[in-house]
Amino acid sequence: MFARMKSDIRAVFDNDPAARSWFEVVFTYSGLHAIWAHRVAHWFYRHKRYTIARIISQVSRFFTGIEIHPGAVIGNRLFIDHGMGVVIGETCEIGDDVVMYQGVTLGGTGKEKGKRHPTIGNNVVIASGAKVLGSFTVGDNSRIGANAVVLSAVPANSTVVGFKARVVKRDGVRVDRLDHANLPDPVVDMFRLLQDQIDQLNKALELRSEAAAGNDAATAEGQSAQSGGSPESKGGKTLHDIKNL
Repeated sequence: MFARMKSDIRAVFDNDPAARSWFEVVFTYSGLHAIWAHRVAHWFYRHKRYTIARIISQVSRFFTGIEIHPGAVIGNRLFIDHGMGVVIGETCEIGDDVVMYQGVTLGGTGKEKGKRHPTIGNNVVIASGAKVLGSFTVGDNSRIGANAVVLSAVPANSTVVGFKARVVKRDGVRVDRLDHANLPDPVVDMFRLLQDQIDQLNKALELRSEAAAGNDAATAEGQSAQSGGSPESKGGKTLHDIKNL
């Protein structure tokens, strides 16, 4: 147990350049406290002491701002940096040497039973605000960008970004150019699509109105011809005949 605690402390020094001393890390790093509390809660959970396990996890959540369900399985040397707002679900499995930042959610997508949370491989980095939702695997050595929403499996050695998250690098090779200055805005794109549809409808209405006006004019000319010739005729006599009377 103490050897594992030492490896947890060493993981903090390996991943956080702001860590200065063991005393500071042990007494001030909330991510470390949450992991240690989870190990105690998980022991009770495995021995079917579910209420005690949940009490421990909720007390840890109150003091650290990190919510880890007692049923989650966590590997060695997990490092949670800052950690406020991190949520880890019951059936989540996390491998070794994983780095996780604040605001990360490892959750489910509904009320399904059984395995409903993600499995995180070894040496994975999950940036701040990322949401990994569903029962699938994030492969070893992968990177999940800040605020990404991951809803499907991620291959090993990949980098994923965006909403819905997409792979932009695999095995060190870029598969899609990421331009941080020109990220897509789905709301603006939807407004543009709606405006295009409105413009098309307006053009269709204009064409229909013009066609209806042409039909009305043709109908009027036809009725005039049937009633006695040109519009200048009156009672079978032209205006020229009337003037000569």
